[in-house]
Amino acid sequence: MTGTEARSGAAAHTSHPASTGAMTERSEGIDGTAPRVDSPTKEDAMAVLRTPEERFADLPGHPFAPHYVEIDAGDGAGTRLRVHYVDERPGDPATASGETVLLLHGEPSWSYLYRHVIPPLVAAGHRCVAPDLVGFGRSDKPADRFAYTYQRHVDWLTETVFDRLDLHGVTMVCHDWGGLLGLRLLAASPDRFRRVVATNTLFPTGDESLGDAYATWLQLSQRANPFEPGQVVDRGTVTELDPAVRAAYDAPFPDESYVQGARQFPLLVPIAPFDAAAPANRAAWAVLETLRTPFLCAFSDKDYGVGDGERMLRTRIPGAAGRAHPTITNAGHFVQEDRGPELAAVIDGFIGSTR
Repeated sequence: MTGTEARSGAAAHTSHPASTGAMTERSEGIDGTAPRVDSPTKEDAMAVLRTPEERFADLPGHPFAPHYVEIDAGDGAGTRLRVHYVDERPGDPATASGETVLLLHGEPSWSYLYRHVIPPLVAAGHRCVAPDLVGFGRSDKPADRFAYTYQRHVDWLTETVFDRLDLHGVTMVCHDWGGLLGLRLLAASPDRFRRVVATNTLFPTGDESLGDAYATWLQLSQRANPFEPGQVVDRGTVTELDPAVRAAYDAPFPDESYVQGARQFPLLVPIAPFDAAAPANRAAWAVLETLRTPFLCAFSDKDYGVGDGERMLRTRIPGAAGRAHPTITNAGHFVQEDRGPELAAVIDGFIGSTR
């Protein structure tokens, strides 16, 4: 995934006001637990970067106003992270459906991915909330790649959508890493969710092979120099992206220092039974295999990267049983780019059939 058109990193590094100093390594141990750390001090505070707002000016097809919440960074030193989310709803309350759709992106995209999905859903009366994961989009970006762990991502997303936004009655749409994180939230708080639409994602425990495609991506994600998210998205679509759209996917990352979360994500997928995240994902599966929450798989026909993910979800989650799971045709991994309105129609149809 070595690029041919490296973006110039014109933006300077910035830090959250409470986020100075170097970070002490706090990743999970081999058993998924955090190593003991004595009395965090200011020197333990997580160093954080914030992409300058001007990087997001005049993005094609993205008229949505930004919204922000602050969450705990989890470094024990009181560092706060600013998390961005899109929050769009019908202008006339009389046309509102009362449904909230939570749109979770994955690697290495951001909420920009859903710009073709949100307008049709809002037109149908639904509120759409699309957060940027920490390290992506307009959200803050810890500078140390080892600040990013699977459990921290779960904690960050939980605090964002439950503690800060207080979402209930959610229709979750989860794509790529949005599934690896969102299904953990579903297992932990199933009463928050009305239904789930999974697209081009999976939920591994390290007890299964993810195949050659994932092994290739794992290598490429670490060796690419520079790492260009726009190129990754372009290669994961059937249609060729306009250069301005590719630039929009690169916009959150002025230079390599901002891309550490995207670099680290592929390394956090459980690929062996002893992976740090494996026990927590197995525990989540124990809950998911009992849930009758309506569950729909809407995968694309030309996806390259999630292996047996659709069968895994469709056959093991009771809420998926007996449903006609659509295949979105002529679409790659980033189905939202190739067939955004079609995916929106599937989501709206599923909401209507399960109310």
